[in-house]
Amino acid sequence: MMQNPRRYLALLLVAVMVLTSQSMAVARGATGPAGQIVLCTGTGPIAVHVDEDGQPTGPPHICPDCALHLLDALSAPDVAPVPLAVTLRRTQISAATPPAESRSRVASARDPPAAV
Repeated sequence: MMQNPRRYLALLLVAVMVLTSQSMAVARGATGPAGQIVLCTGTGPIAVHVDEDGQPTGPPHICPDCALHLLDALSAPDVAPVPLAVTLRRTQISAATPPAESRSRVASARDPPAAV
């Protein structure tokens, strides 16, 4: 019998939270490297992150609180809209023009749906 897929989705999300919360806590509390040492080798330069005592450490962790700010670099830049050029015209309205309600409408594919 088919179970409710919402239950499975809820259990999956709980499992993801349980499995990733510890690594987020470690990354949030970890201290960053104090500096870098660049070693020039025959194959090219290598950067080694070091702590205050000069001992090698691992690469720095990305702060999970600020990781979403990296998406700002990928987003489209804010673009100001181009001002709309508006021109005014005077039109003469004569009494011989029938009111808009009495004119017959001609259907067109580009018109919005007409209220009947």
